Amino acid sequence: MIQRLAAILAAVALVLCVATTSAEAGQPAKPFSVDVEFSKVTCGAIIKLTHVPSGFKLHSHNVRYGSGSGQQSVTGLPNRDDPNSLWVVKKGWGESCTRGEPIPCGSTVRLMHAATRTHLHSHQHASPLSGNQEISAYSGEDTGDNWTLKCKSGKVWLRESPIGLVHEGTGRHLATGEQYMFQRPIAGQLEVHGARSASSESEWMAQEGIYFSARNSG
Repeated sequence: MIQRLAAILAAVALVLCVATTSAEAGQPAKPFSVDVEFSKVTCGAIIKLTHVPSGFKLHSHNVRYGSGSGQQSVTGLPNRDDPNSLWVVKKGWGESCTRGEPIPCGSTVRLMHAATRTHLHSHQHASPLSGNQEISAYSGEDTGDNWTLKCKSGKVWLRESPIGLVHEGTGRHLATGEQYMFQRPIAGQLEVHGARSASSESEWMAQEGIYFSARNSG
């Protein structure tokens, strides 16, 4: 069922995505022009987050960490067409929102991995390569799934615009870098971790995905 859903989402994303990126792995992400009607990232959008400096996609899969929490791992993936890089935008734990509702800058969000229905999560465990804070995909739901949206510009989350995600429980910044590359069994993928401070390595951009016309956006 989950695999079938992931396949459907991947096919729909290829059809409905208003813009795609030409950035190759190892090259900075390049913003593209998008239709103004679909320029906002809204509640219920199914997105791919691109790491701005490297062009890698925020990714997860049914591979658990061999250390730390032992939860499902989160990585950076160079491939652009992998359905395991799709994430559903939700409000913070215990909150709700309507599909198509714009996401204000500074608000609390969660990202649910579309294929496995786990949530982007962090906690007090060391990441395996850098020794920073581990980022996982958690099968439960709690406040460890909450992230504060930090926009570089504007009042709401905009596609093709750099943003940061700060873990509310620990203050760590979602980050990665090409110096943190795994070998077996996920060779070529990057460690995603919680960094102590914001930098270019903690900049992300919503690009490919399924987007909805924004409601009540002013």
